[in-house]
Amino acid sequence: MIKVEPYRPQTFTDFSLQANVDAYHAALAKVRAELLGKHYPLIIDGERLDTEGKLQSVNPCDTSEVVGSTAKATTEDAQRALDGAWNAWAEWKTWSMDARARILLKAAAILKRKRLEACALMSIEVGKNYAEADVEVAEAIDFLEYYAREAMKYSGFGASETTWFDGEENGLLSIPLGVGVSISPWNFPCAIFAGMLAAPIVAGNCVIAKPAEDSGMIAGFVVDILQEAGLPAGVLQFLPGVGEEVGEYLVQHARTRFITFTGSRGVGLHINEVAAKVQPGQKWLKRVILELGGKDALIVDETADLPAAVTAAVQSAFGFNGQKCSAMSRLVVVDSVYDEVVNQFVARAEALSVGTGEANANVTAVVNQESFEKIGKYIEIGKGEGKLLTGGETPGECGGKKGYYVQPTIFGDVPGDARIAQEEIFGPVVSVLRARDFQHALELANSTEYGLTGGVCSRDRARLEQARAEFEVGNLYFNRKITGAIVGVQPFGGYNMSGTDSKAGGPDYLGNFLQYKAVTERF
Repeated sequence: MIKVEPYRPQTFTDFSLQANVDAYHAALAKVRAELLGKHYPLIIDGERLDTEGKLQSVNPCDTSEVVGSTAKATTEDAQRALDGAWNAWAEWKTWSMDARARILLKAAAILKRKRLEACALMSIEVGKNYAEADVEVAEAIDFLEYYAREAMKYSGFGASETTWFDGEENGLLSIPLGVGVSISPWNFPCAIFAGMLAAPIVAGNCVIAKPAEDSGMIAGFVVDILQEAGLPAGVLQFLPGVGEEVGEYLVQHARTRFITFTGSRGVGLHINEVAAKVQPGQKWLKRVILELGGKDALIVDETADLPAAVTAAVQSAFGFNGQKCSAMSRLVVVDSVYDEVVNQFVARAEALSVGTGEANANVTAVVNQESFEKIGKYIEIGKGEGKLLTGGETPGECGGKKGYYVQPTIFGDVPGDARIAQEEIFGPVVSVLRARDFQHALELANSTEYGLTGGVCSRDRARLEQARAEFEVGNLYFNRKITGAIVGVQPFGGYNMSGTDSKAGGPDYLGNFLQYKAVTERF
């Protein structure tokens, strides 16, 4: 078994220190000099291949700037990647867990050295401010480190415990599944992209990675690190392309063994439906691991530390412009403190700076035109469903730069069944719901079809214990923000329409990519 120190999450960078800010500025300058305009080709069987079509990555905070591009895969490329991955798997599955884990550990070490470059690239490509980019790269490192260690418990015959039986040797073998496809999102283009690859790969599978079209640059950056770490050709096939084309082709293909997807509910349900249909020549039931977003609520009652609760609400709602599946989009406040909490929340939201990720603004542009238009439509719907307390505009520019800018927006006295209180908006838009009492607040929190994250700010122990039992979410937080799950500390994933509750960064996550063979020998 590989010998490494116990897993510890990465520490975050303190940007209150000027030296760290100066280092970030230097990284931004380096990325602009060395990476802007770069083109990432496909990687199939270790060979870099270009295509006739390209996918351009645009700076959402300054849409006149093209950050770079990737190749645009076709279904023919997808078929070649699938065939190549199965060929590579014949050898990769024979590697020991130790050997596979060492590649992840080396990749983590390389990413640590390039941490600020990865951060700076995300500030430009998807508009993350310094802290949001930093914690994400820390999470990517954590995924690599954590899964490398977790792989050890699946190593060898008998690694999974079975009951002793007289006269026999009994044990379980953990066997990789084969070849799967990873379809990752743009909102965590480094951490989720890396984590969705690292887990199946260290378990002995080969993966075809289709990153989001809006974040191909950082995806290519991560793939280069994995290759530098020594990942054999064919184990990871890099296949940027349009989801409706290459993603659909791979999801329905008879030789696809598993699918991991993080993204919208609608796309995830479609993937689940398509993957469930057995194709001619298919010899297995496909594994599908889904994380599909949320409509997350933070409850504040009359016993709470109200200033701390408001801080938690602002951080949960407007971190990365609300573009997190874990973001707080509903603030549920009991009636007796409703006005006080809402007034503080609105004041804090109005104090947030709006600008570019490179300038380290609190709120930056949303990722693309589609998101910008969707959020704008929901804001108009909200004006008819609740009381507009602040924001409500989509200026589309800031500081003279055209971009997908949306004001932090809060609606008050929103009915629990309103569309803006039920449907995922994925932007800096919050519905505030008034609850009669704590029981009503809990009912409102549970009133959506989602079940990802939630929180309670209260100093009443009985209420916290009630929420522990009754709040229907996969990740529940008390007296803090409801975003920012740490790998190995808060295994992440929801249920109901929020996904398969597979708990990324948890002790059982690698089991999603393994099958088990019980072997008995009578002596």
